[in-house]
Amino acid sequence: MALTRADFVELVHEHAPALYRIAYRLLGDPHDAEDVVQDTLRSAWKSRGRFECGRGQRAWLAAILRRRVIDRWRRAGRKTVLVGDGPLDIPVAAVDETANEFTDEMQAALSQLPVELRESLLLVVVGELTHRETAVVLGVPLGTVLSRVSRARLRLRKNLLAVSHEK
Repeated sequence: MALTRADFVELVHEHAPALYRIAYRLLGDPHDAEDVVQDTLRSAWKSRGRFECGRGQRAWLAAILRRRVIDRWRRAGRKTVLVGDGPLDIPVAAVDETANEFTDEMQAALSQLPVELRESLLLVVVGELTHRETAVVLGVPLGTVLSRVSRARLRLRKNLLAVSHEK
């Protein structure tokens, strides 16, 4: 069943802040994060006819976001011009990246994690997806997600402690 415009606006208001937090942590730049969230929402709007009602909305959006982040990583350094069907006129306010522990130290510690650990951790902790939803988004078994999140937390704690001892 396709999402109506009203359903989509509600979906944006409910999930855009979490999408921004995930994108910011994956990319490390607030402007890139805003761009990726906009790309994600544009893609979600275009594919709203394929939305599966039984699937969690945030998991669906996180899967789209992940693909957009990977696309951005692949074309790093290249400028792109996005062409679309025009704006949806749905404002999405950026979140202050210094709020909720969005610190340089946290970003530096996260950037030291391997991508697969960082992605898993961010989808569960920042994106507030269940471990099962994260497994579906990443296309890996549930046990792999559980293991990755656990290892990511341990390494992140170690990285943050190292930074705090350097001060």
